[in-house]
Amino acid sequence: MGLYIETHIRADLDEVWARTQDPARHQRWDLRFTEIRHLPRADGEPQRFRYATRVLPFLMVRGTGVAAGEKERPDGTRTSALRFASPHPLSLIAEGSGYWRYVPDAHGVRFLTGYDYRPRWGAPGALADRLLFRPLMGWATAWSFDRLRLWLERGITPERALAHWLAELTARALVLALCLTALDRGPLPLADSMAYLCPLLLVLGVFLALFTAPLATTPAARRCRRAPAGRARAPRLLKTLEEHG
Repeated sequence: MGLYIETHIRADLDEVWARTQDPARHQRWDLRFTEIRHLPRADGEPQRFRYATRVLPFLMVRGTGVAAGEKERPDGTRTSALRFASPHPLSLIAEGSGYWRYVPDAHGVRFLTGYDYRPRWGAPGALADRLLFRPLMGWATAWSFDRLRLWLERGITPERALAHWLAELTARALVLALCLTALDRGPLPLADSMAYLCPLLLVLGVFLALFTAPLATTPAARRCRRAPAGRARAPRLLKTLEEHG
């Protein structure tokens, strides 16, 4: 089953297009890629590109792709399709295809993607993909889309957005660690009239660390739609992937 991610960005269509189609800017906000570079092409040839993802400090997984086509409809909707593959033996993705769609409305642009891929490594690879890798890819795509939205709407650069996310993640981890430490050590030496507050404060701390919404300046995958809005649109997603696969 293919992955689907959608966000709404209060920005001009041409600006959304520019920050997603330009490799130098694309690699800044998309967590899935460390490098994206266009390859030389002759007139009339499709645009090919090379991408790389750093999985360890000294290990890059590389692959190549080709733009399968671009379409612009009379209503202003644009679609960009591509195919991609990686020969690297450590890449779980063997080959795949997908598209980006840009749908302008009165308040900005609905920016969405649909893509699917074939995992390698046989049955073990398919199991690892279903249980771990595919959910991680969906999360990374949605998180990246929200980071792009913050860049376009609020002027928060991708680098600052990542710093915000790491800082908030650290703060939540510290609050959770303090709460768990307090629970392990037992009740604090407070007066009897205040002792009943300890469990409540600990529960509140755990709730704040795990369940509160991220700050408005922090990227969050939860802000993106992870499935088409209606069943009637689902076949269109599969059709688009098949057309450009």
